[in-house]
Amino acid sequence: MGQAVQRVIQDADGVQVSAVWTRGESLEAVVANSDVLIDFSLPAATDKVLAVVAEHHLPLVCGVSGLDAAQMEKLRLSALEIPIVFDRNMSQGISILSDLVRRAAQSLGPEFLAEIHEVHHVHKIDAPSGTALQLGESIEAARAATQSADAVRYTVERRGEVPGEHTVTLRSPTEILTLGHSVTDRAVFAEGALRAARWVILQRPGLYRMANVLFPNAE
Repeated sequence: MGQAVQRVIQDADGVQVSAVWTRGESLEAVVANSDVLIDFSLPAATDKVLAVVAEHHLPLVCGVSGLDAAQMEKLRLSALEIPIVFDRNMSQGISILSDLVRRAAQSLGPEFLAEIHEVHHVHKIDAPSGTALQLGESIEAARAATQSADAVRYTVERRGEVPGEHTVTLRSPTEILTLGHSVTDRAVFAEGALRAARWVILQRPGLYRMANVLFPNAE
């Protein structure tokens, strides 16, 4: 993802890559002349990244997946001091899909059964994917008062080099509503991260998601 982020920034106006952190380099030196840090590394580096951005009061865009509960708590605590955008999927389209799914689930009610089908490349280990779980959480939150959390059914498919496909189906005995999103190029995540970076440097300390970037006036 690091190379994709660099390519997207090189093609964008008004921004430039100030430095790239590689294994063995000092992260402090990398952030010294930066306005915002974009992190797509690994959970093993997250504690170090959070410590450095907090020390330098630097906004952070974090797209690292697989963070554990302790790291998520450190993320929340760091956001008391600096603005952070964290999301398991930086795609702008997925944020729109999550919003549409939440609205549909809330409006249609529990009589519509919810199904989420996701397809990824054969190398992906986690199943269901973090994005599929995020979509399920949108449904569960919308129906918190009327439907149990285990009402969302997940199906998983692994084939080829598919970057990511997610389909949400809300089904009743008389009709079916289908909402979906497909990734055609992994650069989509870098594009979302760049939009988040432009946005987060203007924000107060806090923990934000891509939904906040796309819907800044939403509650």
